[in-house]
Amino acid sequence: MAQEQLSNNAWRVPKGSNGFDALELSRGVPIEKVGDRDCLVKIEAVSLNFRDLMIAMGVYPFPMKGDVVPGSDGAGTVIAVGKKVTRFQKGDRVCTTVNQAHLAGPLTPAASLTGLGGSLDGVLRSYGVFPESGLVSVPSRLSFREASTLPCAAVTAWNAFYGLPGRAPKPGDTVLTLGSGGVSLFAIQFAAAAGATVISTTSSASKGEKLKALGSSHIIDYNKDKSWGQTARSLSAGGDGVDFIVEVGGPSTLSQSVSAIKADGIIAVAGSIGSDMSAKSDPGLLSTWTSNCVVRGIAVGSRALLEDAIRAIEAKGIHPVVDEKPFTLEQLKEAYSYMLSQRNFGKVVIDIQ
Repeated sequence: MAQEQLSNNAWRVPKGSNGFDALELSRGVPIEKVGDRDCLVKIEAVSLNFRDLMIAMGVYPFPMKGDVVPGSDGAGTVIAVGKKVTRFQKGDRVCTTVNQAHLAGPLTPAASLTGLGGSLDGVLRSYGVFPESGLVSVPSRLSFREASTLPCAAVTAWNAFYGLPGRAPKPGDTVLTLGSGGVSLFAIQFAAAAGATVISTTSSASKGEKLKALGSSHIIDYNKDKSWGQTARSLSAGGDGVDFIVEVGGPSTLSQSVSAIKADGIIAVAGSIGSDMSAKSDPGLLSTWTSNCVVRGIAVGSRALLEDAIRAIEAKGIHPVVDEKPFTLEQLKEAYSYMLSQRNFGKVVIDIQ
């Protein structure tokens, strides 16, 4: 079928959007021209991130284009390639990278302006044209729904552990994860695969059992234990504190994380789920001095780190965790509201029909 005959439906976030009701679904949207080094991808599944909700609510603190197609994490099939493409061919299964120009090393200012669903049109559409450098091959054993969880959650968790040379979880270490979002669930599996002991916080006994099945050794209900940071410290080797924390709660949880961390331990700050970004309740920078720890911001990760994470997922037989409630492209607003309510366990995924 010729490109102009493909039926392309796409969501957009209008300029000035301050809520999910403002999102607009357009049908029969023209598909961009495939350049010499581009791939045309039939998008099969998209997983959502808290970042997507922030963009729709008008509280995203980074630059973005007006009327943007949202979504950064898509998986699908290459259906056409430019004449100079060498990395992929028609029929290949791929997923996107979040920051299209972040290929390796630290995130540069220029690469930070190539984020799908923010600075560039994203993946909540039927078809998309992407540079071959902004795509990664996905394992054949993973479904498209599972593969769509890799671009942000998997590489963020991997970056938290392996982004600093010489500092990675090992047997005897203790890792603390927060909640049951996509980053935390990958972090549990990566840490357990490295031989570390995992402590996880959650809000219910049923979720706790699921976290144990993924590799957590200790579960703390943060609704019942208001000093869960100290509890996590007491569960660490010798009660000296945990070696790594994958911090996704932001101002609402940072004080607890600081109380749990070991001297010279690493707190990888990877999000602010459930927190007011303007809140002043988080500990100040002096806490890194008084606790003698390293606090490191994680801005997703490079294509090279994503490829490393995918190799580990293959080698260790790790399966991404997808929430059991399915959504179609037409149900995007409902999916956003569902994710905002934090009723999900694992990644919320949109099936693209």
